[in-house]
Amino acid sequence: MQPTASPLHAAVAEDFAAVNQTIRAQLASRVPLVETIGRYIIESGGKRLRPLLVLLAARSLNYGGDKHITLATLIEFMHTSTLLHDDVVDESHRRRGKTTANDAWGNAPSVLVGDFLYSRSFLMMVEVGSMQIMRILSAATCTIAEGEVMQLTNIGNPDIDETAYFETIHGKTAMLFEAASHSGAVLAGANAEQAQALQHYGRYLGLAFQLIDDLLDYQGDAQAMGKNVGDDLAEGKPTLPLIYAMAQGSPEQARLIRQAIRKGGLDRLNEVMAIVRQTGALEYTRQRAEEMADKALAQLNNIPPSSYRDSMATLARLAVERDT
Repeated sequence: MQPTASPLHAAVAEDFAAVNQTIRAQLASRVPLVETIGRYIIESGGKRLRPLLVLLAARSLNYGGDKHITLATLIEFMHTSTLLHDDVVDESHRRRGKTTANDAWGNAPSVLVGDFLYSRSFLMMVEVGSMQIMRILSAATCTIAEGEVMQLTNIGNPDIDETAYFETIHGKTAMLFEAASHSGAVLAGANAEQAQALQHYGRYLGLAFQLIDDLLDYQGDAQAMGKNVGDDLAEGKPTLPLIYAMAQGSPEQARLIRQAIRKGGLDRLNEVMAIVRQTGALEYTRQRAEEMADKALAQLNNIPPSSYRDSMATLARLAVERDT
């Protein structure tokens, strides 16, 4: 299933179609299983927000070449490789409403195909031919890996604070949003102010996006999200709703959540969700997401008016209004 161009993609509809075509071409491999798993995960219904950011950032600064197509494609490959690896680490069974690749083919093929997609993305980086973009994306891969390791080491740990939480989600999620918009700006020959503005736009957008993800884990619709409500608690992940609920709740409530995080599983899900609601943790998480979206929007003041900038503004608003 290829994602169809939504109104959000309208400003770069032709570019987006070209990215989809390039994705299919770059998935080609002499090893059939590589191509099969690659197509399965890439065509599983994602919104392709990160490649969209590349296209919008480059076009917003009047980029007129065609390397933004390659750049957007390699960003999607980097993202897809992290999904394959994450599902193995998290022992996930569902993603976007479908069976995960590791559940369908096993852990080893999923990890190795993830490695293939990472490697293919670096080959495409060479085609783009910008040393500055290579530095941005190479640094991003290190930060993303560190974010994933931080999340892994925090599983079952109820003692992390809000600062540590934001450091983790910047690495695991926001960094690739940031790298996408930043590299798109650099490709277009942005001046220092514009490059920094689009870099920070992507960072704040990614933070807003992850905050809403973590909120929806406690109030979302499982069918719409394509995963189960309470998955984060089941894995023992101390996300912001739980961190805030522990800080604001009674000692007894905090103790219950701490025990639930340490143990994992869903035995105390209903009790935890009740505490999260009673302490205003969901409202607080949404408030922080809206703060990040507002910061993202403020960065666009440094970018010339255009339909591309308008689409980036719409994307920032939608990041906090979505229910999936």
